[in-house]
Amino acid sequence: MANSATKLKHEKVMNILAEVTGGKSYKAHKYALDHEDRPSVDYGDSEIIWKRRAETTLHKTYVDLSGLSKKLASRDGQILSYFLDGSRRVFKVDDIAYAQSGGRSVIYPVIAGQIGVGCCRRVDKKVIPIKFEREFVLSMPDVADADGKPGFWPATAKKLSECDELKRLGIEFSTILPYKTSKNTDKKFEDRATACVQDRMIECEKKLVAELVRLDNLNQDNYLVKDGSLEYRPTKEDKTDRKKYQTFKNNYSWVIGASKNFNPEVCEDINGKPNPGFIADLPLYHRTPVAEYENQMLGDIKFAVWYIRLRDKTRTRTPFDGILKVEKILVTEEENECGIDSQLVDTLSAYLMNERNPVCYGSDLRWANHIYPIYLTESFVKSRYLNAESFLHLF
Repeated sequence: MANSATKLKHEKVMNILAEVTGGKSYKAHKYALDHEDRPSVDYGDSEIIWKRRAETTLHKTYVDLSGLSKKLASRDGQILSYFLDGSRRVFKVDDIAYAQSGGRSVIYPVIAGQIGVGCCRRVDKKVIPIKFEREFVLSMPDVADADGKPGFWPATAKKLSECDELKRLGIEFSTILPYKTSKNTDKKFEDRATACVQDRMIECEKKLVAELVRLDNLNQDNYLVKDGSLEYRPTKEDKTDRKKYQTFKNNYSWVIGASKNFNPEVCEDINGKPNPGFIADLPLYHRTPVAEYENQMLGDIKFAVWYIRLRDKTRTRTPFDGILKVEKILVTEEENECGIDSQLVDTLSAYLMNERNPVCYGSDLRWANHIYPIYLTESFVKSRYLNAESFLHLF
């Protein structure tokens, strides 16, 4: 037994996983699964269900914020103080086979990921990093735990982290995320595994937001801008405990999401019909009316969503370049009943417009949709990754 443990310490990650889980490693080609730096429009169906207008003033067309943006730019005051970005890099690192009934075996992909969540703060007109969390994770087929033993995955992750190669690099795998192999969905195994890594990244983001709230860093004068959607799923524990559920919502009182990618098909006109052209024709420094939506997978949490244009569409590649989708969770009873205060929407939108990225032409294909502090936060997070070649060499 001691000899076996010593042998595993000198093995690479995939050899250890095959040994511990009883699988057969094929030493397959390793490659990245991400294309996150490409600009994209999320066309097609959506699970979002649009409900009604969700602001105190019933706007029927675009709202011009060019004057307010200039007015706020001339002041020293600022309410967008914190900037959060969660990122993950996902790789297929091997194929592994497990025996099934009847003597046959099935081959599954093994997915490895690096997760980075970083937060920057604006201090005296400078954006400085204040927090960074990094995790190395694996996603394995659930059949790798053939006996369904409690604690199997944490014990396996711990065993991996004890190998010499990982210790030499100061790396630990924080967890192994099992993905479902049942055939009740047409999603590819790679996509299921990647979704597990994405969910883990979102949990890391939620923890960081909760920490900022606990430290009283967020308030009406200090908003957090999160890169991407705010569609955070409450845990089962949150949903069953009314107090915890309200705390979960309250954590996002001073948080807005700014998405560079979005589905224009879910925007409806005043007659309730899909009208993506309404977003595409949005003039520079204007916003759309605010709409309320619910995502059935997130329970009864309601969102206010609107769009702002940062760049003139005559200077971009597509009509959706230069547009940000902005989200805010409706937290209070008043917000849920009457919608978000239109003056607050105007103020937040104008401040976001003033953050539009002044540089990085050519260095980032998404330049038109960036706000500069988020671009800096993304750059900070990405700079902390272990390079892909070194990471893949572990397997």
